[in-house]
Amino acid sequence: MLRAAAPRITDAAADAAADAAEVRREAADIVTALVDRPRHWASVHRDAIAPDELLRAATVAAERRAAGMPLAYAVGQAAFRHLTLRVDERVLIPRPETEGLVDLVLERVAPGGIAVDVGTGSGAIALALASEGRFERVIGTDVSVDALAVARDNGRRLADAGVLTAAVEWRSGALLAPVRGVRARAVVSNPPYIAPAEADELPADVRGWEPPIALFSGAGGLAATAAIVGSAADVLERGGLLALEVDARRASTVGELVSADRRYVEVAVRLDLAGRERYITARRASGG
Repeated sequence: MLRAAAPRITDAAADAAADAAEVRREAADIVTALVDRPRHWASVHRDAIAPDELLRAATVAAERRAAGMPLAYAVGQAAFRHLTLRVDERVLIPRPETEGLVDLVLERVAPGGIAVDVGTGSGAIALALASEGRFERVIGTDVSVDALAVARDNGRRLADAGVLTAAVEWRSGALLAPVRGVRARAVVSNPPYIAPAEADELPADVRGWEPPIALFSGAGGLAATAAIVGSAADVLERGGLLALEVDARRASTVGELVSADRRYVEVAVRLDLAGRERYITARRASGG
């Protein structure tokens, strides 16, 4: 299939790649992303006949890649755990590190209750929890109505496919404001945590394409995280879990921030698969 598709997409892919080997890799990434298969699938099926629809989509995606668009946006979808989510410039592209945040929640929360995904974006965390966890309900919140439109679309598709085992609800508003009055068993978030002054440090395909509202936060990157910490205790049930993804450079600072709030206990800084301090977990204290 890759051999059949290559003549149609090579010229466009070449504009985004440095050499012939990179062109082949780029073409393989595009084709396999469009058919939702691992990269090696393209070489195994290199002689299969590619449908015209796939060839057209691959050509368009290659042209987008040549313009600098991230692969996930170019093909219109991204993998997150066992899910395939539709994504575009309205939402942050789900990262592998965030999959680890979901693992922490699944390992530490008893069945039942409500989980809240703050700043849901594409719906990645909320939908992973709704498909893999044993929650009664999952609520995703976002201040961006455009992001919620993407999340709702992903939620509808996965519900129609029978993938979700919990009801999912989407609420519009800033951080935890949409869930005042809710008692949640888990509050989970991958909030914006890059300081605006650090924008130039980001890769060009992140800085130039992904939504700033999902990347940047004031107070040196800590404003959104601090706000979640301050209000999550009012939402969590006693013993409920707070789980945050954070900038590795500021993990200890966030850990100290949570520890200073006596409504939380069992505060821990946890590592991602690369050994970086990436997550903060804590429990809602039984008193206070």
